[in-house]
Amino acid sequence: MDEILRAKFESKSTAIMATFFSLTTPIGIAIGIRVSSVSKENSPTALTVEGVFNSASAGILIYIALVDLLAADFMNSRLQKNLKLQLGANISLLLGAGCMSVLAKWA
Repeated sequence: MDEILRAKFESKSTAIMATFFSLTTPIGIAIGIRVSSVSKENSPTALTVEGVFNSASAGILIYIALVDLLAADFMNSRLQKNLKLQLGANISLLLGAGCMSVLAKWA
């Protein structure tokens, strides 16, 4: 939402975007409930759809984490000038991703 405010859209455009943003989660939940109530849990089609949705969700999460959250930290001038700090930050990022992958095994 912060980007919308900084872009200085008209009030009507901002309200429309905020409304659509606010409605996407409840609509997605309703669709998910409906799909899960009419499909068989262990059918190949249901498992394929669940896998596709899970992978899309994971991809969106990774994108937001890397682009929106970490990009500002990694583009910091202090980090850019210090190779040791860059190496430490990248190793920490990879270790954190690895730990999350290990935790995902039990989820």
